[in-house]
Amino acid sequence: MRDTWPLLRDSDFPSIQRGATTTLQMNLGYLCNLSCIHCHVNAGPLRKELMDRATMELALDVVRRHGIGTLDLTGGSPEMNPEFRWLVETARELGLHVMDRCNPTILEEPGYEWAAEFLAQNGVEVIASLPCYSAANVDQQRGDGVFDASIKALQRLNQLGYGKGDSGLKLNLVYNPVGAHLPPAQASLELDYKRLLGERFGIMFDQLYTITNMPIKRFGSWLLSKGQFHDYLTVLKNAHRAENIDGLMCRNLVSVDYQGYVYDCDFNQMLGLAMPTERARPHLRDLLELELTGRTIAVAQHCYGCTAGQGSSCGGALNA
Repeated sequence: MRDTWPLLRDSDFPSIQRGATTTLQMNLGYLCNLSCIHCHVNAGPLRKELMDRATMELALDVVRRHGIGTLDLTGGSPEMNPEFRWLVETARELGLHVMDRCNPTILEEPGYEWAAEFLAQNGVEVIASLPCYSAANVDQQRGDGVFDASIKALQRLNQLGYGKGDSGLKLNLVYNPVGAHLPPAQASLELDYKRLLGERFGIMFDQLYTITNMPIKRFGSWLLSKGQFHDYLTVLKNAHRAENIDGLMCRNLVSVDYQGYVYDCDFNQMLGLAMPTERARPHLRDLLELELTGRTIAVAQHCYGCTAGQGSSCGGALNA
């Protein structure tokens, strides 16, 4: 896999600072049952990196220290971490809002039959990736049979009460473009998703999040192999909107890797671009002492992916 960091390091992206931290996003490991083209984590079935319980316990100490209210669990497939259930149950006992960035096919994998019911029982918000309502497009990006497995999993979540508005069980879907272009308008695409998934499969969900593909890791390497890397960066930069900066996820979120090292966002984590602090490579244990509000955020050229067009964050478009 070709490294894109040397092409992103030198940047004229505007300087930005942290606001109050409301979310701790924990990458529980790079193990996943899929290997998707757009994946900025380079996750897959052969990855061995997994967060241990000691690191999770330290993360919860940081949550208490900084008064953080939301735990955002990601991966890989976070459910594949053996400590996933312990972490969710402990976080809920602390009164935290827990979000699971779920690849829905994991709910159909042998050995993970427990996952859907477990998420519902613990009131976990599910953010499920479904990059298109077309089987051909999904399978092209994620692998043969992924669309059908995703549909079955979403139907199962609906049966448990997810996505029905008044149940309290939130189900949000995530769209990623198939190629080297910006996502379409989130609001209009959400209407298409709801209509087509409802008519064809009886699926209901709360919101659609459109997320711009980042020119890093597997997707960045794919861009280089196709000779599209520099053109894609130009698209992102030309579509920059300064008004999107205030809503950037990095201003209110801390990203934690499986070893406990901390970053301003998940994308910086994948590039090894550490959170700027007095420590060269800050760890969760350092956050027990450091204040976060007002600190400068580490930026590079990929940051234009979050400010381009309607904007992009873990919560979808910034100006939908």
